[in-house]
Amino acid sequence: MAKVYLVGAGPGDPGLITVKGMKAIERADVILYDRLVNEELLEYASKGAQLIFCGKQPDQHTLRQENINELLWQYAKKNKVVTRLKGGDPFIFGRGGEEAAVLSEKGIEFEIIPGITSGSAAPAYAGIPLTHRELSSSVTFVSGVNPQEDVAAYWTNLARHKGTLCIYMGVKKFPHTCEQLITHGMDPDMPVAIIHWGTTQEQKTVTGTLASIHTRLHEVSNPSMIVIGEVVRLRESLQWFEKEPQPIISSVI
Repeated sequence: MAKVYLVGAGPGDPGLITVKGMKAIERADVILYDRLVNEELLEYASKGAQLIFCGKQPDQHTLRQENINELLWQYAKKNKVVTRLKGGDPFIFGRGGEEAAVLSEKGIEFEIIPGITSGSAAPAYAGIPLTHRELSSSVTFVSGVNPQEDVAAYWTNLARHKGTLCIYMGVKKFPHTCEQLITHGMDPDMPVAIIHWGTTQEQKTVTGTLASIHTRLHEVSNPSMIVIGEVVRLRESLQWFEKEPQPIISSVI
């Protein structure tokens, strides 16, 4: 029976896929997967499954979103089980809502299978708790390419936020982001961590402050998760994953 599964593949460590997500991979006739999906997960696909790479990099798209949307419903119309495998969680900066809307409009049955988003997983692997009873009681997730970036109210709200700030897709514009946050009231000494390829064996974390982090930006690139807040200070005592090379438990039970 035709159906589309919109599946969150998690942040990079293949062991973080959900059991339900793995089952959607196993039963798929067609799998459309993104650049940030760990390709080890494709080993769970059936031998006859068709694999379609939909990778997106900044300013470089293998397939445009409109093309991906059409492929999803076109394959479903052919009575295929389709799994759309997306990095992290499909409904957190993953355009899963856009894809689900197209499927709904076309009358295609679909199911959303959440995944672990990099906004929570990468900091955890870096030893940074997003909330802490003494340091932060709230978390804000924002896009580093937000179209409201030049609106004063937008930056004022972020700069005055007392909790933890997590920025997706923000490395390219981060010098501008730091400048705006400081200009609109955030302490220049606020701790910052940038976690590159979080949860994978390539993970690398650099730290600094809003005022100093620009000196280390050359050490990282996309994909990276940016964490701003007092909780970053806890990394010094809580880091565990990058202390020494550690094997990733990738097998799924």
